[in-house]
This record gives sequence, structure tokens and C-alpha cells, in this order.
Amino acid sequence: MAALDVIVIGAGPAGMAAATEAASHGLRVQVLDEQPAPGGQIYRAIESGRPPSDADADVLGADYWAGRKHADAFRAAQLDYTPGATVWTVAKSPLAVGYLKDGKAVLRSTRRLIIATGAYERPVPIPGWTLPGIMTAGGAQVLLKADGSIPKGRVILAGSGPLLMLVAGQLMKAGADIRGYLETTTKQAYLAAATKLPGALLAGGLLAKGLKMHGEISKSGIPVHRGVSGLKAIGTDRFEAIRFNLGGSEQEIAGDVLLLHEGIVPNVQLTRSLDLAHEWVDNQRYWKPTSGPWGETSAEGILIAGDGAGIDGAEAASASGHLVGLQVATQLGALSADERDRAAEPHLAARKRQQRIRPLLDQLYAPPAETICPSDPQTIVCRCEEVDVAEIRECVRTGSEGPNQLKAFSRCGMGPCQGRMCGLTVAEVMAKELGRSVEEVGYYRIRSPIKPLPLSALAALEADEDVTPA
Repeated sequence: MAALDVIVIGAGPAGMAAATEAASHGLRVQVLDEQPAPGGQIYRAIESGRPPSDADADVLGADYWAGRKHADAFRAAQLDYTPGATVWTVAKSPLAVGYLKDGKAVLRSTRRLIIATGAYERPVPIPGWTLPGIMTAGGAQVLLKADGSIPKGRVILAGSGPLLMLVAGQLMKAGADIRGYLETTTKQAYLAAATKLPGALLAGGLLAKGLKMHGEISKSGIPVHRGVSGLKAIGTDRFEAIRFNLGGSEQEIAGDVLLLHEGIVPNVQLTRSLDLAHEWVDNQRYWKPTSGPWGETSAEGILIAGDGAGIDGAEAASASGHLVGLQVATQLGALSADERDRAAEPHLAARKRQQRIRPLLDQLYAPPAETICPSDPQTIVCRCEEVDVAEIRECVRTGSEGPNQLKAFSRCGMGPCQGRMCGLTVAEVMAKELGRSVEEVGYYRIRSPIKPLPLSALAALEADEDVTPA
């Protein structure tokens, strides 16, 4: 089979926009999506629900239901959408993508690759965070979007960030029994963020939305504690209470479900496996692929769109997708540079407007030091292999100088998640122990397969004629 013009990995806001844009210029496009339907995490299940009633719209909000227009445009585009496809490898030369679909492994060649794999929630490794009854706030939101489920029993939310506020409001409107909202953002962070207000005021109403969510929680009657620290989950067989410090005193709230959140970070597993150039974002403590204004990465033919290139939010991700789609169409001769520039104007303006609030959010919701580098030696860092802070420190003392050596010393990062849940924390703990920067310590070396696949599927691999399986 001849090479495709474009393969897009991911069908969230950025992936849908990039694919729709590229296809509109006559390019042959295939979209590989691990989910059963388009929407990504932010617009999960956007097609499966009934047309929103006033009650539905009030629970999930207008921003969620706005995803319908993106999904409708995507469905109307002339492209090959492949849901339920798990990408397990990408080859650079020739450019090809391997994926697993219905137990069958396929290796398809393409002239251009657009990575739109988005972001995921930053792990919050506090003491006791592996107890049953504890999950991320985003995880609870997924269940709410998918089938209207809300956590059973007494719910406590802890951490910081816009998503935590959003989920608290949604669960509150859906009828969840919320017993506490614990915010780790400090007064000092609020004061420091005030200097970023002038730019945020130009962000098209985003600041007003945030202030509204903040106010709704404050006035809800839910116990709200701001500026907390020292979070510790208590329980024997499952979560029973959250313990925390507030104003110099230790307090405790009993509950059945704890939802944690401290922001989101780019999903760099695929870009790391391709050995693309990455850069460190110090104020948010994460890595992101180095990319240009049109999404170009350090590898020819590979572009990136959306939050996988740096956290900007859903609408900015959609604008980014359109820009990347236009660039690919230009590179492949379907558009001239002038045509691209004219078509890009509204998307550039939309992205710039959305990005104006980021300096304020990044300053206000910088992850707490105790989250990025837990001090309690018994805190689990690698959930898959049950490696705690003490074991990582001991490995450093016995000669481990980076995350990749740590794998050999402790199996840290070798479990099913392949380091997604522990990579950032491991680097922070090692950097502190070694007296180096996180940039010097580095990140895991990610190798294919990115996701597991059966050997039987690999043995029966179906590959395009111009691709030689490695």
C-alpha cells in the first residue's frame, strides 16, 4: 500500500483540528485514536450523550458541550478515522507508524506525522496515595462524562489548578457528597500571580470564568481550606481520611474518596521514543518537545500539535491543530505559503488569546515542592514496581546517577506505565540527592513498544510495501 500523506496520532481537540484541516486540502489522512470515539480527554464521550438539556449543560458546562462542533466537523471530513488503535512504535526513516487494532498489528508509512497525544495529570505522590479510594480529579471527571457516574460516599478534593476547581463544581452540581476542598496554593503564590493580571485580562473572558468557579466553591457551603500543606492519606485497607497542615496546626477530614490534582503535563512518551529534542519548563516542572510556531519538531516530517507541545488548554490546542494541518498541507504542496498565512490568521489570533492567561496560571499554580519531590522516605514513587523515596535515595548513594541507571538498580519505571507515573518525580528526587538540576539528571530513555502488544500480533505484522519492519 502506498504511503499516506498524513498520519495523526490522537483525536482530541488538536488531533481533530489537524486532521480536518489537512483533509480539507485534499491530503490522504489517517487518524489513529486509542479511544472508541473522537474527543480526547477534554471532550470524552461528547458524541454519546443526548443533546444537552439545561441540567446536563449546567453540570458539565458550556465549554464541554462546545466540543460537539469540533467532533461534527471531524466526522464530516474526508479522512480515515481508526478508533481503538493503540500506537506501539514510530519509525523515522522511512516514516512509519505501528499500531494494534482488534489484535492485529499494522505498520503504515506516511509522508508526514502529526503527534497530538495531549497531556495527562501530574502524579501527586503523597504518603498513602496508593490506597483504594484515591484517584485523580481528572479520573473522576472521565467517569462523569462517560456515563454520569459520581464517586460514592464522602468526597474530598485536594491540590490546585483550574481542573480541580472545575471538577469540584461539576461534582457539586451532579450531587456528590463533597466534604472538603483543600487547596495547596499559597497566599504568596496569589500575590506573585497578581503581577500577571494585565495580560490575563486580555484572554477573552477566561479570567472571569476562573473567578466564577473560585467564587462558586467558596460560596457552596463546602468546607474550603486554602494554603494547606503536608497532605497525607490515612487508611488501613482503603482511604479513610486526609491529614494536612493549615496555619501551623495539623487537621484531619474523614472521607471515602480522595481526588488529587496538581496540574497537567505533556505526554512525552512518544516524542521521547523518537529521541526528539526536548526542553525543560522550570516554573511548571515538566519537559516538552522543542517545536516551532507551526509545530515542527527536531525531526523532519514530524510535527506536534496541542498540549503535548506545552500546556495551553483545549481551545488553544484546537487552534494549534489547524495551524499544524495548514503547515503540513503547505509542505506537501497543497497550499502556497501565502495561502497558508491567510488561512492561519484566525487560528493564530485564537491561540494568542488563549495563551494570554498562561503566565498567570503558571505562576499561580506552580506545583508545590512537596509534590514534585516528596520528602517522606516511605512515599511510593513508582506505583508499578512499588519503589519508594528511600529506595531511590539508596540507589543514588550506591552509584545510580540518572533515571535510566535507576531502572537497572530498582526496576523503577519498568512497569506497565513505562515511567509515565513516576518519571518526573524520580528525576526530582535524584536531582535533589545528587545536588544537580533536573535537566542534568534527565529523563527515562523510552523504547518501543510504547504500549504492550502480543508477540503473535507482531509475528503476523502487516506492513506497507515501502516499510521494512525492524
